[in-house]
Amino acid sequence: MKLEDIPRLSLGFLPTPIEKMERLSSEFGISLSVKRDDFTGFGGGGNKVRKLEYLMADAVAQGVNVLITTGGHQSNHARMTAAAARKFGMKPILVLRGNRPDLYQGNLLLDHLFGAEIDFLDPDAYFTEINPRMDHHAAEAEARGEKAYIIPLGGASALGAMGYVNAVKELAEQYAAAGTATPDYIVAPVGSGGTLAGLHVGCAMFMPKTEVIGIAVTGSAVPFSERIAVMANAAAELLDYDRRWTADEIRIENDYIGPGYSIPSEAGNAAIKLAGNKEGVLLDPVYTGKAFAGIMGCVEAGSIARGSSVLFIHCGGSPALYPFAGQLTSDLTTATAG
Repeated sequence: MKLEDIPRLSLGFLPTPIEKMERLSSEFGISLSVKRDDFTGFGGGGNKVRKLEYLMADAVAQGVNVLITTGGHQSNHARMTAAAARKFGMKPILVLRGNRPDLYQGNLLLDHLFGAEIDFLDPDAYFTEINPRMDHHAAEAEARGEKAYIIPLGGASALGAMGYVNAVKELAEQYAAAGTATPDYIVAPVGSGGTLAGLHVGCAMFMPKTEVIGIAVTGSAVPFSERIAVMANAAAELLDYDRRWTADEIRIENDYIGPGYSIPSEAGNAAIKLAGNKEGVLLDPVYTGKAFAGIMGCVEAGSIARGSSVLFIHCGGSPALYPFAGQLTSDLTTATAG
């Protein structure tokens, strides 16, 4: 099946622009650009819109009434899934990792405004309880005579990965129209792996000279390289594309997770402030800040060569800045105390 033959509903404001980061390019010694997928618009914007275009086409075709997914408290995917559910007249149910907060901030506030039913799971029990809990919500919906549809964490599936196969096609067309070479590297945060799987397939098809690098923002029981290879292979099979990946072909940088998923890191916070101060670009503490810190670290370590061209996929997530205002303004507290 060709990419254009796979059903897709238009949700995002596409194509998103490619923006050169002139000052940080000079500072890092690389040619650094950013693909502004924080500008996709729908539901507050972010990379998950691209996946939802394919996943929602499948859900709508099945006559779904109840849309169920999962993520952390500050999950961009959960927020945009809730918005997509409402756009198509469905009820969103979000099963989120973390205890019920006293105050709904950031993406949690937006989930509430989209009218999502939110089921909070104890973070320690999450990984054993999440699939049974989503299945339970689906069974309850079916018992009411409704049709339920479960979207996996992050929209990470072969079908969801089509969003970033299509994104690379979009990128290749943008570079061709501008008469410029495709980048040496594409760098993106890795939380569930679907974006990176799509990038691998897309680059193989449309930008074969570009290397894909994933910056892990969370841990994984099964190594990301293995999970993403399996997902990329399933996506390639869906497209009848004759290419398969092994785990050792999937480059993941694991040194930038910090204390854990959805917990800001010192390097990530520094990257957020640097991008804001130098380029007027907002990153977030959960995904893009850590991934941007990964670019800086890889350049410093020499695993991204100075003088090379690098495209950063900005996955959105600025709502997640606000719950961490205290940490991000700690320098003000220190200055006042001094």
